[in-house]
Amino acid sequence: MFKNLRQSLSNHTGAVAAAIGSAATFSFFLLAYPYHLMRREQMNLFLFDTDYIRQTYHGSGWMARFVCDFLDQFFGLPVVGPLVITLLLVAIGSVTYRICRKVLGKWPSLAIAAVVFLWSFFRETDNYFSTRYTIATLGYLSLVLLALSFRKGWMKAVAAALALAFGVWALAFPVHKYYGKPWGVPVLAYDKIIGLDTEVSREHWDKVIKRSGKDLYMTEASFCYNLANAMKGQLGKNLFNYAQNSMYSLLIWIIPEHNAFSNTLAGEAWFHLGDMTAAEQSAIIGLQASPKHTGVRYIKRLAKVNLLSGEYGAAQKYLEILSKTLFYGRWAMKMMPGRQDAATATELEAARSKLAGKDFVYSNNGAFRAVMAGLLEANPDNDMAREYLLCYDMLIFDLDHFAEVYAAKPIDYHTYQEAILVWLSQQDALNAENLARFGIPTSIVDRMDRFFMRPEKFRNTYWFYYMEAATRQLGE
Repeated sequence: MFKNLRQSLSNHTGAVAAAIGSAATFSFFLLAYPYHLMRREQMNLFLFDTDYIRQTYHGSGWMARFVCDFLDQFFGLPVVGPLVITLLLVAIGSVTYRICRKVLGKWPSLAIAAVVFLWSFFRETDNYFSTRYTIATLGYLSLVLLALSFRKGWMKAVAAALALAFGVWALAFPVHKYYGKPWGVPVLAYDKIIGLDTEVSREHWDKVIKRSGKDLYMTEASFCYNLANAMKGQLGKNLFNYAQNSMYSLLIWIIPEHNAFSNTLAGEAWFHLGDMTAAEQSAIIGLQASPKHTGVRYIKRLAKVNLLSGEYGAAQKYLEILSKTLFYGRWAMKMMPGRQDAATATELEAARSKLAGKDFVYSNNGAFRAVMAGLLEANPDNDMAREYLLCYDMLIFDLDHFAEVYAAKPIDYHTYQEAILVWLSQQDALNAENLARFGIPTSIVDRMDRFFMRPEKFRNTYWFYYMEAATRQLGE
């Protein structure tokens, strides 16, 4: 029985190798590297429109670009994206094996096919790689196999020349110095932070909080964690459950000097706070910086920004583009001015109430506070802007402004009460009258006494954050 089994495996070595490669590739992109492909989908655009296809896909490499853009739109689906990449890579290995079998034995052919498969796999893991170059590689290998299928020498030569000419026209070169590098290495930590950004764009706030693991010691991770908590109305409550890097854990400048990732992420907070000018700037910079200077994520954001700002002509332009896509068409039609149902209109009106009354210029870090104060002035019920303003003042130790904002509408979170106690101590005004004025319970005062005895037991407090900053200043 075992002899027959070995013989069967030997006869089907290629199929077994393909099955192993398929399982490994699919599992890797689905489980270990899930957001790598989803990010490509966000920076892609494919329209089911004859004029768009005719004007976009021409010249050298038109076929590779067309197939790539068509497939990229499926990369936003958690199972389909990894499946597409798996099929492409296994096809490259299979075609390579068949080419080698024309002149080599089974085992050398299998070894070469495995090397080409692994080379193509690692290329796909590069952060800036475009599947267009995997498609071009598969296309050229298929043309070689086609040319070798002719029996007569002169026919093979003619077929090879025609195949090369067709490849240059339809596929272009299978390597690019930026988006088609000859080698790549997966960066798992980068995929984690890209995952946070992806879930933020989809407004999956519970997933953002869950994925903000303690192993992500990055300002961008704390930024996403804070935004998700703010959207759930718990920013102040959970602020110091995660490492904070001053104001940059709350807000990020939107400037051309920053990379596209930081600028796009920064726009998410400003959009939900109500600053449409900053949100629009973020989306435009994202469009300009994306490899193809397009992307459904940015176009969708521009459509919603213009809807909220009352620029219906511009909004309709973006919505009409999205209406021709496979996965965003229904959303675009639902948002189209004049076609909105009652629920959509109510949603937009609620978001519109948060908008700032005027535009701001981000000349320095101090402008951040002016924007949030303006948002709160425009709509005193904008609780998200209020919490961002309170946390901003805490993180930069501007406790005079913090106390002023807090006194206008106290929020019963221990972090805010801890900051008030620090401020009262600075004013030498820590007494029963002021505790009652700010609604500080005696239990918080008792807790502060315990903090001074064992600070390391209270790492999730404003007191510990304040103490660490003071210690660093003394060290400098």
